Amino acid sequence: MKDTPGWASPGSAPSDGQEPGTSGPARPQDQDGGNQSGTDRSGAGRGGTDQSGTDQPDSASKWSKEQPPPRPWTAPAPQDRAQVPPPPPPPGPGWGGQQPGWGPPPPGWGQQPGWGGQHPGGPGPVPGGYVPWGGGWGGPPPAARPGVIPLRPLGVGEILDGAVSTMRTYWRTVLGISLTVAVVTQVAVILLQGLVLDDVAGTDADALSDPSATADELGRALGESLLSSGVILLVTLLGTIVATALLTTVTSRAVLGKPVSITEAWQDARPRLARLFGLTLLLPLIGAVVVAVGILPGVIAATTGAGDAGISLAVLGGLAAGVAAVWLIVRFSLASPALMLEKQGVIKSMSRSAKLVRGSWWRVFGIQLLATIIANIVASIIVIPFTFLASALSGQGFTGYFTSGGDIGWTFLVVSGVGSVIGTMLTFPITAGVTVLLYIDQRIRREALDLDLARAAGVQGYGSPAPGTLPGS
Repeated sequence: MKDTPGWASPGSAPSDGQEPGTSGPARPQDQDGGNQSGTDRSGAGRGGTDQSGTDQPDSASKWSKEQPPPRPWTAPAPQDRAQVPPPPPPPGPGWGGQQPGWGPPPPGWGQQPGWGGQHPGGPGPVPGGYVPWGGGWGGPPPAARPGVIPLRPLGVGEILDGAVSTMRTYWRTVLGISLTVAVVTQVAVILLQGLVLDDVAGTDADALSDPSATADELGRALGESLLSSGVILLVTLLGTIVATALLTTVTSRAVLGKPVSITEAWQDARPRLARLFGLTLLLPLIGAVVVAVGILPGVIAATTGAGDAGISLAVLGGLAAGVAAVWLIVRFSLASPALMLEKQGVIKSMSRSAKLVRGSWWRVFGIQLLATIIANIVASIIVIPFTFLASALSGQGFTGYFTSGGDIGWTFLVVSGVGSVIGTMLTFPITAGVTVLLYIDQRIRREALDLDLARAAGVQGYGSPAPGTLPGS
């Protein structure tokens, strides 16, 4: 094998007839004792043959013919070293600034030619279309958004925007469900008030305002008023349950970017309506029981002769129990979407809600309170003008509704009912959508639901590492 540049160096192995044990090229002789040294070396190693003079070129010929002759090495001049740019500091936190322990950056660092006079790691945009370091290369990839929300943990504005976007994008289905439920509910309420509850309400109002009424009359009037209000509340609650169930299905599909018709939403939600009705009744009942338990000691103390102390105890107990009731209701507030989307039972859905809300109670409370305030403001903007208009058209004037003693006519019921239908049609999607999106957001934060949603939406490569990266980098 012959030596070739880059393969093996001279003297590393015998080649071209060189004997083993001999070195490569002969060393140059001294001027004053070259022959003598050559004779000594030849006598010791070659049996007396003179190797001085003519043998030196022969030793030098041991170099391979394919290699260039050796050249003396010279140290680089100072100006050559100045032309070599210093190595850049290693990357780390705060690229573009001074690295701790590395001293100030070298001259020109941050003023690289071709980068618009600014280092790519510096702050601000870079002219010329170059992508700054950390701005497009090292940052996280944008979250997929197949539907109305991005598949990542959401902010408050994104949850509210997602509810409004669902109503705007799928307005036929959303407003169709809300309008149908609102019309059916309001027609039932108007018929109950006009045919059954109007006379009862007028009699009860007269009894309650009569100073000479007996305790039995007052108790009976108060019970009938509570019953009338309970019937109206029950009808409204049934409509709210149906709307919530249908809109939960629509919102969950809207997150995936998949539309759903009213018929499909009804078929999907109908098997869960009975359990949702039980859950919706159970939550206010729990709150009422907690408040009653808090008030009960004060009531007992007041009836046994404690007087003012018992009343004060009842008030304090009611306030403490009210706080506890609000805490429980917020803790179980995500049970409705858990029941509908996970197809769980009542108790299991309440347990799921408690697990999702744990550690985020104030956030869930704040978002739902904000959504409730917004929905009530929207409803009030629409309902209040219709109420004044109904009072004016019924011939009672603006104050007639408050001084009529509960005796209201059909004109007032119909006109005010139209306002209630419009207000409910707009508020149902907001409240139901915010609850569903808040449930999805909590599951994304705790259970990485975004990966399952991306697969269900058909997003390719979501959640896999970017090309050219290593796991854990």
